[in-house]
Amino acid sequence: MATSDSAIVPGNRLLARPQPLGVFGLPAGYLLIPADPAFDETRLALVAGRRPAVFPAGLAWYERALDGDLDGALAGLPSPSPSAAADGADPLMAANRMVLDPSPDAFLQLRADAASLGDPAFAVHVDTLGFILGLLPEPPDRGSEAVDGEMAAMVLAARAVLALERRDRATAVDSLEAAAQAAHPVSPALAGQLMGQLANAQLDDGGADRAAVTFEAALDLLAGTDLPVSRAELHVAAGALFQERSEAAPRLMAQAIDHYHQAMALVDADTAPETFAVANANLGLAYLMMPMNEASDQLRMGVAVQSMREALKYFTAEAHPERWSSTQLNLANALVYLPSKHQADNIAEAVGLYQEVLEQRDAERDPLGRARVLANQGNALAHLGHLDDARSRLQEARSLFVAYDEHDAAHTVASLLDDLARHQAGLARDA
Repeated sequence: MATSDSAIVPGNRLLARPQPLGVFGLPAGYLLIPADPAFDETRLALVAGRRPAVFPAGLAWYERALDGDLDGALAGLPSPSPSAAADGADPLMAANRMVLDPSPDAFLQLRADAASLGDPAFAVHVDTLGFILGLLPEPPDRGSEAVDGEMAAMVLAARAVLALERRDRATAVDSLEAAAQAAHPVSPALAGQLMGQLANAQLDDGGADRAAVTFEAALDLLAGTDLPVSRAELHVAAGALFQERSEAAPRLMAQAIDHYHQAMALVDADTAPETFAVANANLGLAYLMMPMNEASDQLRMGVAVQSMREALKYFTAEAHPERWSSTQLNLANALVYLPSKHQADNIAEAVGLYQEVLEQRDAERDPLGRARVLANQGNALAHLGHLDDARSRLQEARSLFVAYDEHDAAHTVASLLDDLARHQAGLARDA
């Protein structure tokens, strides 16, 4: 990492460098730390992605921002003096105030002050804030060579955001790659964050192979930082990528499962509920997808069921309809085939889970999705001996599959109906 420039240096007259921009989440990720030798140790720790156990009294506002206390952070900022543009500290605090309490009028004044100060890095930072806060239509260009390191990285990251808004994924990928390269010499932690964004952009652009390598590089850069949520999110994203690719290369499933376990070692339902839930849901599905070759492998079914139950403590039909329905269905499917002394109870629970999904999927909005759930529910009902109910579900599923030319699925359901008919005929003969 670069050494501290606590003194004001040419081309960066207001700023001690490097700054911990983009390392931690918003709003702290856009706040500047004043040039003060008393703050150097804290600033450099933050740049490295480490949170100090104790903050200097003069940075209590930054600590509150890290904790998500925006009102406390805003109240703790030093008040501006009448000579704001002359004393060299107030413009920086005005920029911080803009992050915590955006105002169009205040932004115009801040932008004018930044232009008059002759500090290109600070001026670019202010314009980048303007774009991020929706007060400017697009971010600035990098400008001059004086805008380097983390300052250049934040500009380039903002330009990637603009490119994504314009659906220009190739430019977004290029901008994020350049941003990570600019950040790496001064803040590997920031570079890791940007590499994570780059991996997701590469994935959206169809570059799965590149994204896999980039995810691993991002995780390497963030190792040892106090950024558990960012690291967990990257583990989940990398796991999902390896899980998808395991259809063609089954050996990759083990890597996916390892990523999910690492994510759950970093966060829990309290610290990052959504990330924790996604990791559990994906882990459960991964275990279900793995072949059962030995009796001991059946233990994975139990782990899969438990993982999906954990995910459903967070996912709801109202707030997360897609996540909820897919996890609910995977749980129901697992229960139907879970080896257990209470198999009938498990299958009955699965029937209820299918029914809850059916109530969210009508034949007009999602006919094929409804048909698949009906087929699974009909099969479960048949296992329970509820043959008439099973037949009605399977007949509705077959009709929907036929109506939408899903001939293979219709044939499979027809075979189930034939088996059901033969079974009922045998029961009738026995009676």
